[in-house]
Amino acid sequence: MIRRRTSHIVLAAGGTGGHMFPALAVGQELLSRGHRVTLITDRRGLKYRKLFDGIKILEVDSTTFTGKGIIGKILALPKILSSIRDAKSLLKMVGAGAVIGFGGYPSFPTIRAAASLGIPTCLHEQNAVLGRVNRLMAKSVDAVALSFENTDKADWQSYNYVAVTGNPVRKEVEEIGDLYFPTLGDDKIFRILVIGGSQGAKIFSEVVPQAISTLPRASQRRLQVTQQCREEDIESVRAIYADTKIAVELTTFIDDLPNCLRWSHLVIGRAGASTIAELTTAGRPAILVPYPHATDNHQTANARELLSVGGAWLYQNNEFNAKTLAKVLQRMARHPNEVWQAAEESRKIGKPYAAKDLADIVERLALVKGDKSVITVNEISNENNEDVESKGLVAKR
Repeated sequence: MIRRRTSHIVLAAGGTGGHMFPALAVGQELLSRGHRVTLITDRRGLKYRKLFDGIKILEVDSTTFTGKGIIGKILALPKILSSIRDAKSLLKMVGAGAVIGFGGYPSFPTIRAAASLGIPTCLHEQNAVLGRVNRLMAKSVDAVALSFENTDKADWQSYNYVAVTGNPVRKEVEEIGDLYFPTLGDDKIFRILVIGGSQGAKIFSEVVPQAISTLPRASQRRLQVTQQCREEDIESVRAIYADTKIAVELTTFIDDLPNCLRWSHLVIGRAGASTIAELTTAGRPAILVPYPHATDNHQTANARELLSVGGAWLYQNNEFNAKTLAKVLQRMARHPNEVWQAAEESRKIGKPYAAKDLADIVERLALVKGDKSVITVNEISNENNEDVESKGLVAKR
């Protein structure tokens, strides 16, 4: 058995699920390897604290220069400098061996503080467009990890070290990819999962039940639907489904998303980074409707690879309507092999080992104490000495 040298790894993540869930997956992987792990987040991130079992959580105030005018930048500067000083004190207190930032405003002061202390740093980008905060820091950190090889606004040649790891997902989702796709034949139940982010999406509450209500009774009888709705929409959605007589479960929050993914044949949802990562890891096809106000239209970019291999169908917000969706669902019901094939293509591009690969990188950074000259492709490997470069993970300047 190879005995690992352990360190204290700090995760820096903003207070949204898109940043927090990848941080959680990597944190759990690092804990399993015997490392101590601390999360530094903002007030919004504290609402996820129950998920971070075994991980110490510290808070830092956060703001950013991005999206502000000259006056706003001047006014934000004192708070940013104060946050960096606070983060520096926290890093000294825990004895951080390395810091990995997952984007969002808390990443900025924590990564800057680590750099000033000579602590090794790594950034992870979840989306297919490099986020604004990560853009500010990418050229100055020790390593950059991307979820997509084709990441817009990423300047590979300017980074000290870059790897394509994928976007970490929870272990329960990883396990789904090893299972058979649920049987879907002409006379079998067709299970649809509708998700819209942590609070649901109004467009799905309007379009999906209307589309299903127009289907022939024979098609309706085959359907089982689990749909996430906003609290203010749930009763109106329930009223539309009441006339269909199909099996429907409505909820404002899906507590066990991995289990719902496990039995679903089709997912309807947005194209957030975590959604794409979970779909491709689990091997599930999807109808995707990117959030139209996403910064730099990053949700459309997130779906690009999945669309190119035939693992999903994409509609912009203004294209997604009940008539169109009803036609698509009827076609899928008549041609179940099309759904199965899309599931296969989705699974082929999944990166189920993203958490492990990212943990390998930050673990090595911590162990070499920031000496980038000794970080090589062969050194960032697992205990079985599997060459990371053979998996297409690493490119080095």
